[in-house]
This record gives sequence, structure tokens and C-alpha cells, in this order.
Amino acid sequence: MRSTDVLVGLLLVVVAARFAFPGVFDVPAVQAWSTVFVAVCLQALPFLVLGVLLSAAISTLVPPSFFARALPRRPGLAVPVAGAAGLVLPGCECASVPVAGSLVRRGVTPAAALAFLLSAPAINPVVLVATAVAFPDDPEVVVARFVASLAVALVMGWLWTAFGRGRWLQLPPRHDHAPGTSRAAAFLAVVQHDLVHAGGFLVVGGLTAATLNVVVPRAWLDAVAAEPLLAVLVLAALAVLLAICSEADAFVAAGLTSFSLTARLAFLVVGPAVDVKLVALQTGTFGRRFAVRFAPTTFVVAVAAASLVGWWLL
Repeated sequence: MRSTDVLVGLLLVVVAARFAFPGVFDVPAVQAWSTVFVAVCLQALPFLVLGVLLSAAISTLVPPSFFARALPRRPGLAVPVAGAAGLVLPGCECASVPVAGSLVRRGVTPAAALAFLLSAPAINPVVLVATAVAFPDDPEVVVARFVASLAVALVMGWLWTAFGRGRWLQLPPRHDHAPGTSRAAAFLAVVQHDLVHAGGFLVVGGLTAATLNVVVPRAWLDAVAAEPLLAVLVLAALAVLLAICSEADAFVAAGLTSFSLTARLAFLVVGPAVDVKLVALQTGTFGRRFAVRFAPTTFVVAVAAASLVGWWLL
């Protein structure tokens, strides 16, 4: 069953419940929940669409050979160049994994490909603008997100340069479009797939943010938020489980008002770097031996980077 079928089914259930139990929707808690949910989704949707369009354009229109020609041959130098490329060549998490696999298959050093994999969905202009809109009173969050996310990409790239082993990395197979498929058709297919896929995770994130704000006792949230280390770890773990698209996660984080800016920064930095869908994509692209080493290390580096940058800037 497709995610769109599930979404339509849920909408039909809500409409039916609206007529069958009209008084339920007048309860203040339900009204507050629906307000938070709709606000999160409506604010994030334009950035999600724009991010999907840009990501699809890069994955279908930019020749993979471009990256191989643009990157230095020395891994130590290729890592920061590839990390910085994420700023001008954006992509969502779902697109960055196959793009990184294509780079490795075409001879790009794995360290550079992994740096691009981590930076592209985290520091691109769409994500940074979305973060600025979600945190209008805290512009330093945008700077902190950029610095911490870029640091994660560079550190992981250099760690692979120093300690990575070729046997850990399965060479990804080719996934070409059917013969005769035009670039326009390929572009539309990628847009359709990514929009439906990412939109479903956005809905889940909106539901979770609304539920945390309305259902979970405020005293419990305040108790967790009052412990700086625990708050960072809880939101980092939440980012892994929710797997929200990076173009939309800032609006979910902005709704978690009980938590400090540093804890919410951890949510923003960890999510695009390691979450449940990324682990699955990395396993399918680079193999299980790679994923079981790369994902936990990335999580630790991302939490550490967010904590240090948050302490410094926030």
C-alpha cells in the first residue's frame, strides 16, 4: 500500500469522525493539537517542494562526471571541497545517498563522497532559509546549524580518510533509467517519488510535534528539558526515529519550545546526518558492514558538534 493511500484513508476517517462526533473537535486540546499540526505542515510545505525540485534537478540533470572533474585527487583536500559543494548543490537525504553512491562508482574518493552525502541535505540554501523562517527571533540558530553540520561532514570525511577500509564499502550497483527515458521524464519521476516519500515523513513529524505539545504533560517535558545533556540526547534520538526531511525539520524543532536552543540544534544536526531511513538507504547502497560503522559514528560526531557549537553560539 502506498503512503498516498494511507494519507487519503486517514483524511476520510477524520472527515467521517467530524460528522459522527462533532463535539470532539470543539475540545480545546483537540483544537490546539490541530492548530500546531496544520501550522507545522503549512509552513514547511513550500520549502519541502522547493528542496525536492532542486534535488531532482541535480540528480537527473547534472552529469556525475562533473563531480569527479571538480574535486581534487588528494582525499584530504577533496573532503572540504565536497563538503562545501553541499552549499551550492543541495539535495535531500534520500537523494544524497544515491548521488554519493554514483560518485564512488565513478572513481571519486569515498571520503569526499561521504562528506557530500552529509553536507548536501544539511547546509544548502533551502534548508538555511527554512531554518531562518522557523526561528525568526533566533537568527544565531541558522549560523549554528551551518557550522555544526559542516563540521560533521568534514570530520566524518577525514575520519574515513584516516581509518576507513575498502572492504567496508560495497561498490554500489548502477541504477539507470529505462532506455529511451528522457531527462524530463526522469526529473518528474524523481520529483513524484521524493515528494510523496518526504511528505509522509513531514506529516509524521507534524503529528509528533503536535502530540508532544498537547498530550505529553508539560511537567514531564520541563523535567527533561531542564537537564541539558538529557535534553540533547532525547531530541537527537527523536531526530533519528522521526526521519523528517531536512527542508521541514526546522519547523518541527521550532515547535518544541520546552527545550533549549542547543537541544533543538542537536535535533537539526542529527536528523539530516543519521536517521532510520538513511541507515536503510546506506545499507542498501554501500552494504551492511559500512552502515553499522558509519551510522553510529556519525551520530556521536553530530551530537558532539551540536553540543559544542550550541555552547559556543547559543
